[in-house]
Amino acid sequence: RWFTHFYVVSVLWNGFLLICLFQAEFLGESLPSWIQDMHHALGRDSQSKDMGNEHFSALLVLMLLWLHSCRRLAECLWTSVFSSGVIHIVQYCFGLGYYIAVGSTVLCQVPANVRNGKKLSVQICWYHIIGVMMYIWASLHQHRCLAILANLRKSRSGKVVSLSHSVPFGDWFESVSCPHYFAELLIYVSMAITLGIHNVTWWCVVMYVLFNQALAAVLCHEFYQKNFSSYPKHRKAFIPLV
Repeated sequence: RWFTHFYVVSVLWNGFLLICLFQAEFLGESLPSWIQDMHHALGRDSQSKDMGNEHFSALLVLMLLWLHSCRRLAECLWTSVFSSGVIHIVQYCFGLGYYIAVGSTVLCQVPANVRNGKKLSVQICWYHIIGVMMYIWASLHQHRCLAILANLRKSRSGKVVSLSHSVPFGDWFESVSCPHYFAELLIYVSMAITLGIHNVTWWCVVMYVLFNQALAAVLCHEFYQKNFSSYPKHRKAFIPLV
């Protein structure tokens, strides 16, 4: 349940960055000086070649990241039913820092001076369309899977009746034990596509999400197998057929 704090921070911080970038791109305003200093500290050259498409891609990805955080926050507050599980203080602090860093990573994909005050000309490309469609598809499945998990602990009337673990069925649960983790990976891949596919920095973020979610999925898969003798043997841990 403490993951809720991560999404509160992400909604506030990444929403602030989204507003700053939007004002810089469309209203011709400059980014705050401390953000430009952060760009410089992270190695982003303010005199980098001005690529309008990259600017719009970064703005779009930052918006998708913010929307993802909003949805996850809403699910934590009104959909998920949490047990009494705890989180390590190191993991908690790292999680808070991650959601601050990931938005800053998107912002650093554009020069700090942001087109020298010139307004952005929006250019929608094929990879924007594919990325956004994949984002919507993965987000819908992630929400469905989280709802399935929550409903395992509720009665038909919607009242919470148990905090114990049960075997989920339906949607992508028919293929993997943790489809919500797999959907999370797909969401980050969709953002990589939206950035233009070639962005090495964001693919590093995708690799982090892959290993992070895979580890959690394997541990969860082993828990199911250990505690439920009739657990479906055809199910994989994380990625279908793998």
